[in-house]
Amino acid sequence: MHHALCAVVEPIFERGFIDHTFANRGGKGTHRAIEAYERYRDRYAHVLRCDIYRYFPAIDHAILKSDFRRRIFCPSTLALLDLIVDASNPQEPVYLYFDGDDLFAPFQRRRGLPIGNLTSQFFANLYLDGFDHFVTEVLRAPYVRYVDDFALFHNNPAVLSEWRLRIERYLVGRRLRLHPRKTMILSCSEPAQFLGFELHADGRRRLPENNVRRFRNRLRGMRDRWQAGTISPNDVYARVGAWIAHAEHADTWRLRHAIFRGRRFDPANAPEAWTAPCRRVVRGGSWNNNPENLRSANRNRNTTDNRNNNLGFRVGRTLIAGAGTITVASGAH
Repeated sequence: MHHALCAVVEPIFERGFIDHTFANRGGKGTHRAIEAYERYRDRYAHVLRCDIYRYFPAIDHAILKSDFRRRIFCPSTLALLDLIVDASNPQEPVYLYFDGDDLFAPFQRRRGLPIGNLTSQFFANLYLDGFDHFVTEVLRAPYVRYVDDFALFHNNPAVLSEWRLRIERYLVGRRLRLHPRKTMILSCSEPAQFLGFELHADGRRRLPENNVRRFRNRLRGMRDRWQAGTISPNDVYARVGAWIAHAEHADTWRLRHAIFRGRRFDPANAPEAWTAPCRRVVRGGSWNNNPENLRSANRNRNTTDNRNNNLGFRVGRTLIAGAGTITVASGAH
């Protein structure tokens, strides 16, 4: 029913959406938003990064219903839209006060949409449609938005500071506030995290380390389940395929070598990619120290006058089913 309703209602509003809002729209998406962010970053010196405080729980039902009535006039359709909004399950409380509110206003006004519903994603776009036009037509700012995460660009940080104040005043009319810790002005030359990537000014895209760690732990657990015969390859792909497709847009050399032996994830041949013959390097240890101290990634953090002569070796082996060729190269570290 949610899909059927969006198929009818969404095209009516889609015509009025600006081009640079990218969430849950055909031909848009996360990676198009990142490309737009990078184009603006390369042209401007500073960026105003903004996030709305508890956006989905803070969406006001009365304001959202008034947005429906700007373009929908069918009583039956409006009744169905209102029913979906009114039937939203309770969200985490957001106790925000605005001018004119009395003590009980945050408890009397219905707020919040469940994130998982298809209609909620569409309603989230619609709720900030007027804000999109304000930023692009009144402020005339270079602008990218994905749900409640958005960025404005300019060469002068003072202009961005003024824009932030005007944005805060506008959002009061929507009963929203900017997130105090996630809203900031940054130099475009600094690395910035946006939509799951760490974006660098030289064009590199990295995956945040905590995201990679969580994914590797999750994938390792599914690999063990696959080897035990409790999960099928199709189940593995259904659960991790979307994340891997997302990760392929970044510099994932280390991740691919750690998990897929340097290859790209092939859903038609996964998880056999975990066990395919490959070339790899096995690191050895030093003669007078712990094995991990031979790794360049491991640092003792000694003082500058500390000197060690830790000789070590590395073993390179070609893993082929049933046989192996081993070569040894020694060297100082």
